[in-house]
Amino acid sequence: MSAIRDALGHYIAIRRALGTQLRESAVALGHFVEFLEREGAEFITTNLALCWACQPEGVQRATWARRLTAVRRFAAWLSVSDPRTEVPPQRLLHARHRRNKPYIFTDQEIERLMAEATRLPSPTGLRAMTYVTLIGLLAATGLRPGEAHALKVADVDLQNGILAIRQTKFGKSRFVPVEDSTRTALVQYTKRRQKLCLRLQDDTFFVSEHGTRLCSSTVRRTFAKVSRTIGLRAALGNRRIGRGPRLQDIRHTFATRKLVEWYQAGLDVERELPKLATYLGHVDVAHTYWYIEAVPELLLLATEQLSKKHRGGVQ
Repeated sequence: MSAIRDALGHYIAIRRALGTQLRESAVALGHFVEFLEREGAEFITTNLALCWACQPEGVQRATWARRLTAVRRFAAWLSVSDPRTEVPPQRLLHARHRRNKPYIFTDQEIERLMAEATRLPSPTGLRAMTYVTLIGLLAATGLRPGEAHALKVADVDLQNGILAIRQTKFGKSRFVPVEDSTRTALVQYTKRRQKLCLRLQDDTFFVSEHGTRLCSSTVRRTFAKVSRTIGLRAALGNRRIGRGPRLQDIRHTFATRKLVEWYQAGLDVERELPKLATYLGHVDVAHTYWYIEAVPELLLLATEQLSKKHRGGVQ
């Protein structure tokens, strides 16, 4: 009998001694322990719990949430005696809250979006360049759209290639380094903006044709129209912009690609995940774990990595 199976027996006995029937949870946790034993795991991790909870495919999300809740309670109890145990975060698979499934852009689609943005009606050319640079920045950094178009000139360190993201969602600030190619693009945009717009009326980095701050709703509509033009958004009744990928999905694409790269490189994703959470500005790593749960390719890679660990393929 494995140590985890022995611990489960104690846990169920204690819960029942306290008056809890624990019928369904006891059965579910028994299956979970069997899963851990097949994977050769000696302790519970969030990734293992998530991979098991999301089986089988095709069932209601509420079922996944109940399975993960049972594991969370068991892990919380077990973590007292085994500090290696990870307790899955709350609301990781919340049954009532359904986030939109992320759309993951291909490299070609990002290139087509930027190419189409160059053709936006623009008397001076500034509007087109603003959107090309904005889309490119989002793709390269994974910033929230609101963070990008709210950047002030003073927040963009063009010499060192560092962006200061100040007091954004959840009131947190952070510094985001950019690749040299991204820094070069920002420098080019700055020079073009200064040449085409002699009277800036705001201190934001990205400006409209008239030198004013970009309006978030206008940015979303413009991106939607560009997406519709290249065929990424389907027609929807009288809505000219249709329905389909959102500007926020560029951020989702960045995060997903980074996770895929780590899995394919054989890195310990659970160890690396807090770094990505910090870079993205997530206050809770559960928000970053969501990508693994929401993107089928990541769930598959996570399962494959666990299998490799079990076979000794990853040290």
